[in-house]
Amino acid sequence: MNIILLERVAKLGQMGEVVRVKNGYARNFLLPRGKALRATEANKKHFEGQRAQLETRNLERKGEAEAIGEKLNGQVFTIIRQAGDSGQLYGSVSTRDIAEAATAGGFSVERNQVILHTPIKALGLHKAPVHLHPEVDVEIIVNIARSAEEAERQAKGESAVEREETNMADLGLEIGAALAEAGDVEM
Repeated sequence: MNIILLERVAKLGQMGEVVRVKNGYARNFLLPRGKALRATEANKKHFEGQRAQLETRNLERKGEAEAIGEKLNGQVFTIIRQAGDSGQLYGSVSTRDIAEAATAGGFSVERNQVILHTPIKALGLHKAPVHLHPEVDVEIIVNIARSAEEAERQAKGESAVEREETNMADLGLEIGAALAEAGDVEM
């Protein structure tokens, strides 16, 4: 199906271009979301008449997205989750969780704007791209920890899993030393 793009669409084209896409992509995604029109003669004439208004609206949206993007870029949002000793989460952190954390942090971010190729399933600092506008992308950092104290340590660069392994090793040495003092075990 041939369509006229009403805004820039990644990997497809710029506003005003007539492109050929699969019927399902046009019917189920582009047309219902107002990103495109069918490329009929009437729609081409209608688009040319409305082109100045569409470009103006696009520039306004882009300006707003850039202003928000400057404030949002590089922000760190903390999400508290339960996890095992190895740092593996019980469950995962999805785009919905990241959008809720950003909204709680004072930014208006929808879950469809957060781009994750796979859900996050481990503790630590993770980068998450946010798509604010077809031409404006920013990156935020998600700090996933078991507690607020652990999140602070992770933010300073300390790994929660390494710290726990070190603590367990120290505990093993202390138990071994105590047993050696009692005469139960030779070291």
